[in-house]
Amino acid sequence: MSPSLPQGIAWPRDGALDPALAEPAAGRPLSLYVHVPFCRVRCGYCDFNTYTTGFGEGAEPGSYATTVLGEADQAVGALERAGFAPRPASTVFFGGGTPTMLDAGELGDILLGLRERFGVAPGAEVTTEANPETVTPQSLEALAGAGFTRVSVGMQSAVPRVLATLDREHRPERVPEVVAWARQVGLDVSVDLIYGTPGETLDDWRRSVEAAVAMGPDHISAYALVVEEGTRMGAQVARGELPTPDPDDEADKYELADELLSEAGFRWYEISNFARVEAGEEDLVATRLRHASRHNLAYWRDWDWWGLGPGAHSHVGRQRWWNVKHPRAYAGRVRAGTSPAAAGEVLGTDTRELERVLLAVRTAEGVHLGPLDDRSGVAGLVEDGLVEPDPAREGHIVLTLRGRLLADLVTRTLTG
Repeated sequence: MSPSLPQGIAWPRDGALDPALAEPAAGRPLSLYVHVPFCRVRCGYCDFNTYTTGFGEGAEPGSYATTVLGEADQAVGALERAGFAPRPASTVFFGGGTPTMLDAGELGDILLGLRERFGVAPGAEVTTEANPETVTPQSLEALAGAGFTRVSVGMQSAVPRVLATLDREHRPERVPEVVAWARQVGLDVSVDLIYGTPGETLDDWRRSVEAAVAMGPDHISAYALVVEEGTRMGAQVARGELPTPDPDDEADKYELADELLSEAGFRWYEISNFARVEAGEEDLVATRLRHASRHNLAYWRDWDWWGLGPGAHSHVGRQRWWNVKHPRAYAGRVRAGTSPAAAGEVLGTDTRELERVLLAVRTAEGVHLGPLDDRSGVAGLVEDGLVEPDPAREGHIVLTLRGRLLADLVTRTLTG
């Protein structure tokens, strides 16, 4: 079962944007996100908007590109009617689901169509997520030829029994093969790890991090497992078949990842994300590292983004909206010439400021205090070792390692 969409206000059937709320003068970059909802198997821990069976013309592999580009036509029209000058996309990200359930030709067709409609800035980062079992040397070469610059590989663990608990079907030995193939065709590579799986030991986690480092990727993400209600794993935990993840165990594993990755030449730039440091980058602000995910930074820096696909979210200025979830409903709306948006919201000034703090504080760049921040709590955060003392004296909050483990507490203090 996929998560429910948030409640919101009715969105115009033609997808019209309010120019007064779009804030075009802010000059923010534009990012594009393409949601591909298809998977071979639904993993037991996953609560993303994904599906394993076909849903008819326009809502399944083979015809999906036409539907997505139909929504892209609507998006360009809405931006033009709101008085926006064209903004080439600074980043493009294909997520899911498993984008590489579409063949490389269809992914390339979507990217080409986005380039023709929006434009893609020179040097833009163009990423696709990939399940290790759904790519080949030939498909990766085709993706690089189509203009993709980066592939994010779902590794999760190097330990077979941990992968089995997660319902992951790929073989651990497949991941280094995929990384090597991607390298051979000039793609940057990220690998994603998950820690805290029920039954995973600290030695299991060490093995996974060391295996990821040994592959020589440019970027490693390390996410704590969250057991979501409505998932297969959530039901297993509720029935007592699997133990609930232990926060102290997850903290130990995060500290181990930080230690191992730092020793291997990676630097954290967001709590769960580490980028390989190139020669000469030692003194750079971490969010400017060459191998940091620029698309993820777009979210943390409050850029505009347009999400294409079922369940995708978009954010332009003070307007945010989200598409209907089901691929069949999504394709039906697009083919009928109406917006696939299910609902949306208009963000007030206070909400925007709150989100600025919540997002930026997660990054190594940190956050400068604004009018909503509880300045009286900063001294306590310094005393508790949660934020760096020297920047804090200048009104700039940067998390320590302990602060990264207790980031929710820091944000509550700053915004409460």
